[in-house]
Amino acid sequence: MEKYGINEKNFMAHELIGLKVKVKESTAMERIGMEGKIVDETKNTFKIETAKGEKLVPKKECVFEFALPGNAGVSADGRKLCFRPEDRVKEYWRKAI
Repeated sequence: MEKYGINEKNFMAHELIGLKVKVKESTAMERIGMEGKIVDETKNTFKIETAKGEKLVPKKECVFEFALPGNAGVSADGRKLCFRPEDRVKEYWRKAI
């Protein structure tokens, strides 16, 4: 059953809301280094709860570092995450089978 737990290889097939995230790269300098918890997700944005309040971050303009359970971390280009959450999960599992 462990193969179905969230890890570096399959994190895109899991719910990202609730994960800690940090913006590693961005086209907007003020977003670089922003970190917090994902509280909402749409096709094109993450809403991140930061120490300074909730911030709306466009996915396609950033590279994110996600903190996974067990102190694992994984980086992802936001352009690869530009799906509605339910479509991202379906797409991952369709390719994995």
